[in-house]
Amino acid sequence: MTQDDPRTAGDVGERAANVLAPESSVFEDLDAAGFGDAIAKVVRAGLSNPLGPGLAAMRLATDLARIPLVAASAWLGREVPSPVPVDPKDRRFADPAWTTNPMFQSVRLSYLATCRAAREVVAKADLDAETERKAAAAMDLMLDAIAPTNFLVTNPAALKRAMDTAGMSLVHGLRNFVDDLVYNEGRPRQVDTSPFEVGRNLAATPAKVVYRNDLMELLQYEPQTEQVHANPVLCSPPWINKYYVMDLAPGRSFIEWAVQHGRTVFAISYKNATREMSGVRMDDYLLHGPQAALDVIQEITGAETIDIVGLCLGGALTAITDAYLVQADDSRIGTLTLLNTMLDYAAPGALGMFTDRGTVEKLERRMQREGGLEGATMAGTFDVLRANDLIFNYVVSNWLMGQDPPAFDILAWNADSTRMPAAMHAFYLRNFYVDNKLAAGTLEIAGKTIDLSAIKAPTYVVSAINDHIVPWESSYRTTGLVSGPVRFVLSSGGHIAGIVNPPSPKAWYQVLPTDDALPADPGVWRTAAERRSGSWWEDWANWSADHSGPLQDPPGMGSQRYPVLGDGPGTYVRT
Repeated sequence: MTQDDPRTAGDVGERAANVLAPESSVFEDLDAAGFGDAIAKVVRAGLSNPLGPGLAAMRLATDLARIPLVAASAWLGREVPSPVPVDPKDRRFADPAWTTNPMFQSVRLSYLATCRAAREVVAKADLDAETERKAAAAMDLMLDAIAPTNFLVTNPAALKRAMDTAGMSLVHGLRNFVDDLVYNEGRPRQVDTSPFEVGRNLAATPAKVVYRNDLMELLQYEPQTEQVHANPVLCSPPWINKYYVMDLAPGRSFIEWAVQHGRTVFAISYKNATREMSGVRMDDYLLHGPQAALDVIQEITGAETIDIVGLCLGGALTAITDAYLVQADDSRIGTLTLLNTMLDYAAPGALGMFTDRGTVEKLERRMQREGGLEGATMAGTFDVLRANDLIFNYVVSNWLMGQDPPAFDILAWNADSTRMPAAMHAFYLRNFYVDNKLAAGTLEIAGKTIDLSAIKAPTYVVSAINDHIVPWESSYRTTGLVSGPVRFVLSSGGHIAGIVNPPSPKAWYQVLPTDDALPADPGVWRTAAERRSGSWWEDWANWSADHSGPLQDPPGMGSQRYPVLGDGPGTYVRT
């Protein structure tokens, strides 16, 4: 550090506290969720009723006593049953040394035995269901952190790489570690963003900015077909992330796909919230986001009907906007496409641990102090949900193996985080997650009580089988909330890979083989659904073409009232 360097010794020291446990700063961010309190309750329960912890300790002692015999027998080529189950699909222990070397096999089995004992202590504590869930999640995070694969001396793959590279992997790992310590809050980087540039190989589908207000810019994409369908499409992204997940990279862009399949596409690009925007409400996002965009699109294209594609929170706002306008006798919205969207928050999956009433109240107080919620805090929440993949995997590869993080477009987009206005985010968490008012039909926004049953437009609902943010079963509940015909599609992938899902040999989706009415139970639907090779993008293009009006010449770019303001992807995406 130079004398003028804004990083103080205290800053670096604070980051240094996270060196051996990079999840500790995540805990600091997330302890509003009560993880620490939940573990404390497990400890108190064990002290008041020591039978459960005592039995777990006895079992652990027995397991540890048997492990040397098991390891020695395996080394001598004799089969002895393992005292603990071993998951052959656990990628952390993929190196052959974990099964062929008696020392490493003993380390692995001892770790697994410890994990089982710790989880038994949590399971046998007399806790309410929500506290037990949080305690189990906190315990899993700590156990993941102390896995032997996370430490050089107990990671055979890292030791072998150090030998093979004459120690250069350790030098590179130390360089990565110091860089992360100083510049990345002590957490290992997930991605090398240097090859990516917004407007060049991300958000690169040719477009113009045709409208701008204090909240969003509206992009109009240049046509790539001689004729287009009469109904333009508005892409409504979440403002929790930058819009260009819908226009990720050439060949991997849903927007590019839609443009190449005869659609006139517009997209909202929201401004990254500043502290001065702390009072911006969800009402503002509705009125100055999709509703304002619809006004502009209608004036530019002259279209009477506009389709909307909404993603995640942008999908929820899409449904709200349609219901809001229909209740105002405004029927200009045509079809809806809802991508990985939750309208019924009764079963929010793993995120429920961070969105209970007590946690939301603590978070509200924090946002009132800070004026909003930093993107890094939300990223930490999502990382904890998949800590082995999103935290400790990079501890091993970046620090122990000395490898550089991968250059991957989805991770580069994910690292381009945004901030949430305090008023909007508090409203969203309390009214959607805590009270589930949208599904109940009691959500009041922009002067109206939103009734989702007012939505009668054909709706295409996509969910992803491995989505840990919007569980597909919760997304399926949308089919019972709207009144119009619904096509439900279950895609391969997760929350983002399920959307960035171009046709490929690995892609697949499930859909009912006929247009029969959808059953109320998602399990019944999946039993009846057939699996098809390919991407849901192809299915959507066919469905969309049937609902988007006749072919005609493309409209001009902008209009006299809304002239082109500049090239896409605009200015807000860079804030």
